[in-house]
Amino acid sequence: MLKKLKKTQEQWGGSSDVIDHWLNKRQVLIVAYCKLANMQPSAAKATIEELPSPIELQVFCQDLVDYISEGHFKIYDMVMNKWHATGFHATDDINATYGDIIETNEPLLSFTDKYATITDDEDLEDLDHDLSEVGEVLEQRFGIEDSLIQLIADSLAVPPGA
Repeated sequence: MLKKLKKTQEQWGGSSDVIDHWLNKRQVLIVAYCKLANMQPSAAKATIEELPSPIELQVFCQDLVDYISEGHFKIYDMVMNKWHATGFHATDDINATYGDIIETNEPLLSFTDKYATITDDEDLEDLDHDLSEVGEVLEQRFGIEDSLIQLIADSLAVPPGA
């Protein structure tokens, strides 16, 4: 995930404050995910000391919710406002791609529902599997977001009414 982010930052970094902000938020989330995933034991012989603490899980869950919320309520609105101010409008492809991003929200929010309020006494036997699924959904989401960034850049390259 970090290698793909670096490639995206190299391609799109500096092209827009909105995109830079979006990619910085993505980096924070990826780093938090990697820290949490690296705590996971790779074999069944794990001890409780190797598992993340409830606070570490809560921090990741909050980062995940923040990323989803910011993308939905702030970044997309920033893009739309910038477009409308310059006479641009979202295309059907952009709206469909944004819809594909929204579809990734449910499995990510389900993870946070399950783990955000976990206590020391609760069983974490599914955490490794659940984190793996979250990683797959994040990979998918980031790919769709990159497609959206490309569509946005392409639409901004053509003046309104051209």
